Amino acid sequence: MGIGIKRAVKEKARECGFDAVGFAATDPDKKNARNLARFLAGGLHGDMAWMERNPELRSDPRALWPEARTVVALGASYAPRGDPLAALERPELGALSVYARGRDYHRVLKKGLKALGRWMAEAHDCRVKVFVDTAPVMEKPLAQRAGLGWQGKHTNLVSRRFGSWLFLAEVFTTLEIEPDVPEADHCGSCDLCRQACPTGALPEPYRMDPGRCVSYLTIEHKGDIEPELMGLMGNRIYGCDDCLAVCPWNKFAGQGQDFGPGPGDMPLDRLAALDDAAFRLLFAGSAVKRTGRERFVRNVLIAIGNSADPALADAARARLEDPSGLVRDAAAWALGRLDKP
Repeated sequence: MGIGIKRAVKEKARECGFDAVGFAATDPDKKNARNLARFLAGGLHGDMAWMERNPELRSDPRALWPEARTVVALGASYAPRGDPLAALERPELGALSVYARGRDYHRVLKKGLKALGRWMAEAHDCRVKVFVDTAPVMEKPLAQRAGLGWQGKHTNLVSRRFGSWLFLAEVFTTLEIEPDVPEADHCGSCDLCRQACPTGALPEPYRMDPGRCVSYLTIEHKGDIEPELMGLMGNRIYGCDDCLAVCPWNKFAGQGQDFGPGPGDMPLDRLAALDDAAFRLLFAGSAVKRTGRERFVRNVLIAIGNSADPALADAARARLEDPSGLVRDAAAWALGRLDKP
């Protein structure tokens, strides 16, 4: 199909709340398949057991849905207002990743995604399937193939227009739509993202060690965290934006969409006191809720241990009798740090 259908889909996608739109064929990508196989074979996925399931579907869109002929790759900008790393200068606060400060983006984007899919099916007599981080889809490579951006040295997508701040989603369709030109790599000699990583999780360009990544440790990792890494996490209690925030391409991003009211950076002593019911209430409708109270309070106590603020010792001490062993261990570690001269 020609330019007319592409223009129509792009216009409708923007009506549905998406800032970036591109088109890719559903052919399998052997390079991505090899990279994924090496990643899994090395055990780099850690506690993310879902990555082991059906790996063949991730590198081959047609294995996921044989009838699909085109992927409409979509992006929604969440570029922050102000300095995304400002909370790191206030150790009494828990710093949340920018993406978690509004309503859960999965819910927000799903509404627009379904509206776009319905319109495509009705207006162009096709079938569609929609995804927003909810299926074995390699979103970043597909977005690069569709011209939305490229995978930078921090392994995340970078856009010349939106910097490092894009939520991704996809519409798989039976329509044959001419693919866009894949985006070239524009990182050049820049290495700022790797230098910014607080835990050394980017040992070389374009390769991440998730076991050292603060985002993985605070969100996905279910157990205790190595003391060496805890000491490097600062007050980051849910995710980490350091490698994204320093990308020079962000200067073109402007301000992203408003994803609605959500949690902000809050005092650590208040967060350490949350029981399960209070945690669920505070983070209802937020991406933070998915990590659960146990892991979240573990992260908060690590931040308390890194605060160098003796006034927070009581908040940690109160968690020494917590029902969760994970929380008790983190509380003991925090008190040990605060008691050091």
